[in-house]
Amino acid sequence: MTDGLLDVVGIGNAIVDVLARADEAFLARHELAKGAMTLVDEPRATALYAAMGSAIEVSGGSAANTIAGLASLGGRAGFIGKVGRDTLGEVFRHDIRAGGVVFETPAAASATPTARCLILVTPDAQRTMNTYLGASVEIEPEDVDAALIGRAKVTYLEGYLWDPPAAKAAFLKAAEAAHGAGRKVALSLSDGFCVERHRAEFRQLLGRHVDILFANEWEIRSLWEVAGFDEALQATRGVCEVAALTRSAKGSVILAGGDVHVADAAPVAKVVDTTGAGDLYAAGFLHGYTRGLPAYDCARIGAIAAAEVISHFGARPETPLWNLLPEALAPAVARA
Repeated sequence: MTDGLLDVVGIGNAIVDVLARADEAFLARHELAKGAMTLVDEPRATALYAAMGSAIEVSGGSAANTIAGLASLGGRAGFIGKVGRDTLGEVFRHDIRAGGVVFETPAAASATPTARCLILVTPDAQRTMNTYLGASVEIEPEDVDAALIGRAKVTYLEGYLWDPPAAKAAFLKAAEAAHGAGRKVALSLSDGFCVERHRAEFRQLLGRHVDILFANEWEIRSLWEVAGFDEALQATRGVCEVAALTRSAKGSVILAGGDVHVADAAPVAKVVDTTGAGDLYAAGFLHGYTRGLPAYDCARIGAIAAAEVISHFGARPETPLWNLLPEALAPAVARA
């Protein structure tokens, strides 16, 4: 897929996930913040990897997971992210291209290794992430292909990427290129601690560059520094064109065009691993959005995609998501 219109181009950290099961004692022993994403340096990543039990390695990264999910739904997608010149970099490149995603970003010129996220999944299905960003933070404005951005209906930006200055500049270049081409810009707040680091800047970003916002309950409360979800909901009104706020088992609330839509979570027989739930919700929502579906239907597709990914280990779909759409919804997506 080298030409033609795309649904979404994602920009984010190109990461390989290393997943292993762990108990509460392991988290305590290694002083890990349960349920959070913590940035670590290379020595800390090496030590944690050595202490982890049997693990599986799969391509990951928040925005990359969203793009992979969108492709699994039959969407047309691209990704911009930096990998190292190493085996894990080749694994990432192969995996995302195998899903039909356009990925042409050159590998880092330096010897910095490909990023990896060490994910510990406890028996309650919560994931604790320790991320070594490696080569992913070496993305810079020159890596943003304005022509690729211009071909996409939506450019999807990962909040995690707001940390390094050069990546921040790439972010803004992409947003300006998207709006310059008459396209939309979506932002995922990514993590509550990420919001705490960049709260003021994220508020400015929403007001100036973002059309579609994705956030979970913790993130949106942190953004507005309020205690309750209802307060956060009111603070979000009118900030951008669409805001999709997820609430785990409570489903999601969508603010769009002055209206409020409430969508239930899709049923799951057993929650195995919550890694990637928000990423796949965004994939489903954007798949519906880029086909012009009503906000409620977009949320339904998002819930279905999220339910699939939390039913197994890992943050990428194991079942083609298109096959999971109910008969009442699939024809609308196909027609669009």
